[in-house]
Amino acid sequence: MKILVCISKTPDTTAKIAFTDNNTKFNEAGVQFIINPYDEWYALVRALELKETIGADLHLITVGGADCDPIIRKALALGGDEAFRVNADSADSYYIASQIAAHAKDKQYDIIFTGKETIDYNGSGIGGMVAELLELPYVSIAAKFDLNGTVATVNREIEGGEEVCEVSLPVVVSCQKGMAEARIPNMRGIMAARTKPLTVVEPVAADALTAVVSFELPPAKAGVKLISPDNVEELVKLLHEEAKVI
Repeated sequence: MKILVCISKTPDTTAKIAFTDNNTKFNEAGVQFIINPYDEWYALVRALELKETIGADLHLITVGGADCDPIIRKALALGGDEAFRVNADSADSYYIASQIAAHAKDKQYDIIFTGKETIDYNGSGIGGMVAELLELPYVSIAAKFDLNGTVATVNREIEGGEEVCEVSLPVVVSCQKGMAEARIPNMRGIMAARTKPLTVVEPVAADALTAVVSFELPPAKAGVKLISPDNVEELVKLLHEEAKVI
C-alpha cells in the first residue's frame, strides 16, 4: 500500500494580511507559515492512521520553493516516510495539480489525499484536477475514510445529510473536518525528520491557466450602534434601513 499526501504552505491564521506590488502579491514579511490545516489535521493524520494499521508507505509532496522545506520537514516529523518538493512557484491550481500528477503518474499510489482546500486561497480545485489528470476516481470533502482490502468506504457531508460512497483503489480523496484528530510531532519524530529523504525535483512543462490580477482587503468594520432595549422601533428601523436584514 502506497499513500501520497499533498502538502501546502499557508500563512498562520493569526497573520496580519497585507499586499505589495500594487496589490498583486501577498506580503510575506514577518508572516509565520504553517502546514495548511486541512492537509495536516485531516489528510496527513488519516494517512498516518492507515500507515499504522496496514503498514503503508507514506509519501508527501509539495509544490514550492526552498521556503517550503521547513513545512514539509514538519510533515515528515509527524510520520511521513519520504517527501518530494517540486521546485516551482505558482498559485495556479491547474499548474500545481499538473506537477503532482506528473510525479504520481508512475508511482502506483493506492491513495492520494489532499485537504479540501487551502485556507489562503480556498480554491478546492487541486484534488479534482489531480484525479482527472491521472484518470482516477475522486471523492471530495470526505469526513470519514475506511478501508477494507482494496475497497474504500467514504462518508461525505451533503446538504441536509451525509452521503456514503464505495470506491475501489486507487482513488483521490479531499479531506475535511471529521476525517481524523490533529497530532503534534514528538521529539523522536522531529529528530528522525532531519534524516528522512526530501527530494527536490524540477517541474514538468505545464500551462498556468489563471493569474492574480489584484488582491483586495475586506472593508473595515463599521462602528457599533447601541440601542436602548426600550427602543424597539429604532432597532427595527436600523435593521431594515441600514443593516438590510429584515
